[in-house]
Amino acid sequence: MSPLDQPPPLRNSDLDAALAEAHEAYTRARPKSAAIHEKAREVMPGGNTRTVLFYTPFPTAMVRGEGCRLWDADGREYLDLLGEYTAGLFGHSEKRILDAVKGALDRGINLAAVGEKEAQLAALIAGRFPSVELVRFTNSGTEANLMALAAARGFTGRVKTMVMRGGYHGGVLTFASEKNPVNVPIPLAFTDYNDPEAATRDILAEGDQLAAVLVEPMLGSGGCIPARREFLQALRDATNKTGAVLIFDEVMTSRHSAGGLQARHGVIPDLTTLGKYMAGGMSFGAFGGRRDIMSVFDGHRPGTLPHAGTFNNNVWSMAAGCVAMGEIFTPAAAEALWARGEALRLALNGVVQRAGVAMQFTGLGSMVNVHFRTNPITGPYKPSPAEDKLRELFFFDMLAAGLYLARRGMAALSLPVTDADCARYVAAVEEFVAARKPLLGGA
Repeated sequence: MSPLDQPPPLRNSDLDAALAEAHEAYTRARPKSAAIHEKAREVMPGGNTRTVLFYTPFPTAMVRGEGCRLWDADGREYLDLLGEYTAGLFGHSEKRILDAVKGALDRGINLAAVGEKEAQLAALIAGRFPSVELVRFTNSGTEANLMALAAARGFTGRVKTMVMRGGYHGGVLTFASEKNPVNVPIPLAFTDYNDPEAATRDILAEGDQLAAVLVEPMLGSGGCIPARREFLQALRDATNKTGAVLIFDEVMTSRHSAGGLQARHGVIPDLTTLGKYMAGGMSFGAFGGRRDIMSVFDGHRPGTLPHAGTFNNNVWSMAAGCVAMGEIFTPAAAEALWARGEALRLALNGVVQRAGVAMQFTGLGSMVNVHFRTNPITGPYKPSPAEDKLRELFFFDMLAAGLYLARRGMAALSLPVTDADCARYVAAVEEFVAARKPLLGGA
């Protein structure tokens, strides 16, 4: 019997009280994580070095991972549904990845030279993504986006980039607001996500001032909000008219088919940025696209652009990437992962629809995100204080149930996740809805 068919257990009907209770239970169960955090605060601002992993009262400290399971410093076990924000596609202990990395390290690190593996990995990537004729490597998706923008500026001779309000393309390219002191100081224009008419108008208005349009074909950090095909096609048509370079940030979404969302939609950008899982969990980024654009980095030509980076072709990322993309994440594996995620999201939305609560799950394939509202979500939005609190409560309730998600409510399935693991998540959401229904509001 589903928890939704039973009388709900008595829980706090006041949201602030429910959160306080969840925080208290969380803190009581994790004394070692609390101690680790307090010690870290002595030498690190906020006690950590990666903002997305920070939350109060303190973050859970993980000490071990295997497959799609994690163990924290206090000995608690979790089903890992976060998948390192899409970078952990292969889980924590894929033997073929580990063997490739160990083999590379055994042959020596920091060789300060080219090697065979980088060309092999480049060929694997170019063979899969429709837009990619030539490709270069970086250390992260953030760097990949920065270098793609450099390529667009170098190729067009223009300087301005158009981005989406609410978009995110790395730690120094984040656009929840139009002014952010962390962002690199590049000239920007803005338009609205998933609004083809506004995007067309804004691109054409910029005309020959615009070097590039940068967009995720599904917002990742922005809440797993898919772009409509007609929006992506409008970007393609408008940039064709103005000569701006269309860049798809597929750092997260490349997992959604063998050739990413560009292949699934049939809308092909000029450049694509990649990263996350492609080196099997090692630090990695890549940018690639049309031969004429990427040739601005061709050292055989005079006056080409420099592209530095000590670890761009580091031996462990190159070796692991060849195995990850050449042996493990095959087109068939990509389709199977897509299907599992689609089924999961359908089941999760079935739970909240049957309960009649103001809650929904968005996403595509193996990426899914919870929202606490009922209206269709087609673009970024500013959540209300109540929505923020509900998302936090959901996060702590899932942790209490032994499920590890992003603080913002995102899940990104890894290959070791099974149908039974997905069913466990669905059951935990049923429990949450049954227990917290007085707080959720009606659909």
